[in-house]
Amino acid sequence: MCVLIASGCATTSARREVPPVPDVAALDAEAARAMAATGAKGLAIAVIDDGRVVATRAYGARDAKGEPLRTDTVMYGASITKTVFAYLVMQLADEKRIDLDTSIARYLDKPLPDYADEDRYSTWSHLSGDERWRAITPRVLLTHSAGFANFGFLEPDEKLRIHFAPGSRYAYSGDGIILMQFVLERGLGLDVGAELQQRVFDRFGMRTTSMMWRPDFAQNLADGWKADGSVEPHDERGRVRAAGSMDTTLDDLSRFAAALVRGEGLSPETFARMTSPQLPITTRSQFPTLQDELPPESRRKDLAAGLGVVVFDGPQGRGFFKSGHNDSTANNLVCLPRGRRCVLILSNDVRAEAAFPHLVRFVLGEAGVPWDWEYGDLALWDGR
Repeated sequence: MCVLIASGCATTSARREVPPVPDVAALDAEAARAMAATGAKGLAIAVIDDGRVVATRAYGARDAKGEPLRTDTVMYGASITKTVFAYLVMQLADEKRIDLDTSIARYLDKPLPDYADEDRYSTWSHLSGDERWRAITPRVLLTHSAGFANFGFLEPDEKLRIHFAPGSRYAYSGDGIILMQFVLERGLGLDVGAELQQRVFDRFGMRTTSMMWRPDFAQNLADGWKADGSVEPHDERGRVRAAGSMDTTLDDLSRFAAALVRGEGLSPETFARMTSPQLPITTRSQFPTLQDELPPESRRKDLAAGLGVVVFDGPQGRGFFKSGHNDSTANNLVCLPRGRRCVLILSNDVRAEAAFPHLVRFVLGEAGVPWDWEYGDLALWDGR
């Protein structure tokens, strides 16, 4: 039997058997080793098997006072927010309310650069005179190929610009996701925060998740630790930002991960499209975002952009993943549709990130996640 993969075709006999997930005691012991090795103060892990959450565990502290981190502690979703948002966009595509390959110009009532700049979005006015914005589609935005820097304010002159033909290559961009939010809100008249609340958070019982700060979060809230060991307080985000404003808990986000790997809420065709290769990834690492492409002979054939996720092929078949990161947050979600298995890791200490590849292998076995591309030159803990 032939199985289609990103790099061609393989026989099922060449695939490794799906290994069993570890029991809770083994997971606890390995998490303790990871925290000791990295110095991380807080770590939370969820395991999904056959599309069901089978374990949620939290370790260490949620703040400098030493209060315990729990599986229901409010933590940053960071850029895993982008995957949750992409799920919403794919639902709208299923409903024929948006077409993935139609120019965003069709949905807007005036040219994108003519909209006034607003703090909640980006500076679309900076694109004035560059008609390439009309080549941007929802698929281009969800595959991070609009040609933007991560954020326009990171440009030397702090001006958003298009660096290459939209759709021609991958370059991670939060502003690209913000543009997709803008299209839904200004073009379709939707409230993205309300849509996510109804379609995702309410649907999957994510009672302690929101795209904006809620006062009730303060009673069980995670602050964060930076690489230098200093503490960063959890801020109160007052705007819906599809690129990363979601507050959530391990319990809540694991419910979404389980639903996603089951394909719940999407047609089979749309789920397959979201989690299959859409655009080759041609750089050595994910960051910096606008680095030169590798020569064709050096590019990975097992790595591509999906829609709101990154897709890879490995010894257990195709998988997809998404990470999240800021100065004091490290998150990662890895899912393997074969066996409908995932591991979700949330940490309120960025130093834990170095242990993520080992912890994912410990839970899922060797899956072929492209850690060197994801984390670049970060010194990773090998489990010894």
